[in-house]
Amino acid sequence: MGPLERLRKDWFIFGIVLVIAVARLEPAVGVKGGPLKPEITITYIAVSAIFFNSGLSLKTELADRRLYATSSVFCSDFDQSCWWK
Repeated sequence: MGPLERLRKDWFIFGIVLVIAVARLEPAVGVKGGPLKPEITITYIAVSAIFFNSGLSLKTELADRRLYATSSVFCSDFDQSCWWK
């Protein structure tokens, strides 16, 4: 296995090692108030991206059933609450 094949196979691990090496060389980029603004990017953007990515990995059959069940429960509760005023 050549180095290019190895890089294609283990690209994620190499990426993590590269980011750690860059952070070691230039730690001022990620400090609070630095150019990346971690108090904003980590709190809002990174967390949103993680949940969005997790949602993309759901099976559609499961999501369809949950969506149907949630809307059914909401509609039945809403309808009953309108009747009992």
